[in-house]
Amino acid sequence: MEARTGARAHEDTEGPARPVDVAVVGGGLVGLVTAWRAAGAGLTTAVVDPEPGGGAASVAAGMLAPVTELHHGEEALLALNLASARRYPDFVAELAAHAPAGVGYRPCGTLAVALDADDRALLRETHLTQRQCGLEAEWLTGRECRRLEPMLAPGVRGGLRVDGDHQVDPRMLTAALLAACRHAGVRLVRHTARELLVAADRALGVRLADGTRLEAGQTVVAAGSHSGRLAGLPPEVAVPVRPVKGQILRLRDLPDRPPLLNRTVRAVVRGEAVYLVPRENGELVLGATSEERGWDTEVTAGGVYRLLRDAHALLPGITELPLVESRAGLRPTTPDNGPLLGPTALPGLQLATGHHRNGVLLAPLTGEAMAASLTGGALPEPARPFHAGRFTDAGTALRSGVPA
Repeated sequence: MEARTGARAHEDTEGPARPVDVAVVGGGLVGLVTAWRAAGAGLTTAVVDPEPGGGAASVAAGMLAPVTELHHGEEALLALNLASARRYPDFVAELAAHAPAGVGYRPCGTLAVALDADDRALLRETHLTQRQCGLEAEWLTGRECRRLEPMLAPGVRGGLRVDGDHQVDPRMLTAALLAACRHAGVRLVRHTARELLVAADRALGVRLADGTRLEAGQTVVAAGSHSGRLAGLPPEVAVPVRPVKGQILRLRDLPDRPPLLNRTVRAVVRGEAVYLVPRENGELVLGATSEERGWDTEVTAGGVYRLLRDAHALLPGITELPLVESRAGLRPTTPDNGPLLGPTALPGLQLATGHHRNGVLLAPLTGEAMAASLTGGALPEPARPFHAGRFTDAGTALRSGVPA
């Protein structure tokens, strides 16, 4: 506690007035990984957030699941997700020095299961799409699924074993990134960014809620679902990010019994997606609803009921576990479900937002892409379809990640 208090006092006394090379608006997972990599590239960097380390990742389950997250028509996003997943082992190894307790990374694989004939047919179609994309997923009978996870319901009709889909604990990962940022000299400006500063057709930093100016050579908006709400964004810069609500429950295994699950299990139950993510610490994360409810973050009785009902259909023993937390968060979502990365039509302004359900998965590649862009390079190849200007006419000149 003493070390944390001292670090925070140092941050507060440093103040926001001194200019920096990069000001990152938003101190969630994406903002922190952007700041860490920017500082590592030699840029003086500040994160502007009243409570750095929060954001949507604090409510996320942390599935690193490019294969089982595959949706038809999202092949470009699949390539981005796979590229980031490949970076994860080295990414968490690099963060190990800042996370004595680890980041909860588990290469335990995922099992997607079907409970009835309709679910089985849908899962078969998913398997076909995965195979067409060259992905590794093994079809299992219901009996084979229960051999892997004996506590699954007897009615499981079949499933897909995906050993390459892993998991991480987003809260532990965010804490490690916050520590890594401090170690790298990133300034934590614990204020709200009120307005983008623009002069002579260039972004110059941000004005804080108390009226203070933080000047920066480059400004990165990484404020999740709030990214488009920053005042001062000019008309030629589109930030089409909307909030999509997700409710999530955390349960805990009974101390005198073995865990109910050893790997992530997911399914579609009566047309609704559900997943269960077991942690090494005995926690079982259950989610997630997907609701177009604007800025509402209330946990609802209906959401909790639906999650528990569908999870019970998969894993009957879940009703014996203590419920330790219920939360709702907002996924930052774009029209094509892909992130917005890199330069905008306004010089000096870049975006790192709109990651939807893949923010945790895309952390390694997002940090790499933003560091490259902030130092004058191009976005990595898998990230180029997701350049920040793709939803504007002005953005057509930025398809390579740098101005044409």
